[in-house]
Amino acid sequence: ANSHQIHPSTTHPGMFFLTLTAGADSLHPADCGVGEVCEKASSYQLAVLFIAFAFLVIGSAGIRPCSMPFGADQFDPHTESGKRGINSFFNWYYFTFTSAMLVSATVIIYVQSNVNWAIGLGIPTALMFLACVLFFMGTRLYVRVVPEGSPFTTIVQVFAAAFAKRSLKQAKDPKQDLFDPPHTSAIVTKLAHTDQFRCLDKAAMVASPEEVRSGGAAAADPWRLCTVQQVEEVKCLIRIVPVWSTGIIYYVAVVQQSTYVVFSALQSDRRLGSSFHVPAASFTVFAMLAQTLWIPIYDRLLVPRLRKVTGKDEGFTLLQRQGIGIALSTVAMIISAVVEDRRRDIALNQPTIGTTQTGGGISAMSSFWMVPQLMILGLSEAFNLISQIEFYYKEIPEHMRSVAGALAFCNLALGNYLSGFLTTIVHRTTGGGQNWLAQDLNKGRLDLFYWMIAGIGVFNFVYFMICARWYRFKGTRDA
Repeated sequence: ANSHQIHPSTTHPGMFFLTLTAGADSLHPADCGVGEVCEKASSYQLAVLFIAFAFLVIGSAGIRPCSMPFGADQFDPHTESGKRGINSFFNWYYFTFTSAMLVSATVIIYVQSNVNWAIGLGIPTALMFLACVLFFMGTRLYVRVVPEGSPFTTIVQVFAAAFAKRSLKQAKDPKQDLFDPPHTSAIVTKLAHTDQFRCLDKAAMVASPEEVRSGGAAAADPWRLCTVQQVEEVKCLIRIVPVWSTGIIYYVAVVQQSTYVVFSALQSDRRLGSSFHVPAASFTVFAMLAQTLWIPIYDRLLVPRLRKVTGKDEGFTLLQRQGIGIALSTVAMIISAVVEDRRRDIALNQPTIGTTQTGGGISAMSSFWMVPQLMILGLSEAFNLISQIEFYYKEIPEHMRSVAGALAFCNLALGNYLSGFLTTIVHRTTGGGQNWLAQDLNKGRLDLFYWMIAGIGVFNFVYFMICARWYRFKGTRDA
């Protein structure tokens, strides 16, 4: 359904319970000092923690897929100003998202680590409560699209009808042989018939007159006969799948900014000045900073100039921006491999400046040499992720846009799983000798792991180019 209702009220109890686990003494184990045996959490304490996580998961699942299409629905796509508003909306939505992440990764984490965990969790809880208040205050002002049925039912019906009629011959004249009643929806755009995936056209073939109700405006059994519109909507989803799959592989590179980059930072010189050490986990901020700075520059300065050159309202096309993002992620991995090789070489051949808690030697190379690769990864996300979200929003039929909002986040999740799968394979294949991903990076070959991801990125870029050339945008007749 296309009712993009967002309910932050579901997330707020989750943050409230999570804050209680830190603030209430009875909801967390007693403090313990260094060298002491720490008390384990009780079943009751764990239950409260899991309840908090459950509310957060449910709330995030409602907010993330719906907030972007809901916001874009506030613009009229039938006007020039509305079209440009939609193009800018996705850029500015992600700008606010990365800005919030930047604050969370710096200010909030500092308060949690150096002041008090309860206060550190209480701040986002209070902000979440404020978000709820503002959301419900503005409810009457929002444009709310009325839902039209279930998109998943339509998908299943098309496949069921096409399978039931698989023995029929292909329609010679789609205009005459396929069931295409007058389009009455004021929400969903009428889609023209396309020649891709013609096997699905059989779902719209009338095998007998009894399949059509009197008047010819509806099917007697929607599980036996579908309209051309329904078939084309399913084709839209199938066409998106190859492009969508490139995002899963793309995120393997992005995931590294919050995993092995942190380990590399721990084994390099993190001193800033004479005494301050930059926390290793804070290096992810540089990627967020690149995104936050680039988005307004691109949207306000570059896009108006690119429009004159390319003739496109959004500057680069959505597929071009995704391709640029994949290419930049590959470049970032190559730089990562070169920097890691240098860090390891200095650690092995020059005096170290200390050891980590796990016993690994700390290289004398400054950890700030990793900033360029992180900035490039940030630019990569600014190009690829935003264009992915906008691409799904525009190319998926209007009544399925909540699904569109979820696709990019599914990519991120599956990319994390794929990264973990690759890590497991590397451990098993190299663990018998020089483990590439040894706990002490100086004894491993993390640079080779980065080169492997760069190679996968090259493959993904070629695969994406093939998918992009094959893809036909929604409404293109000669698909």
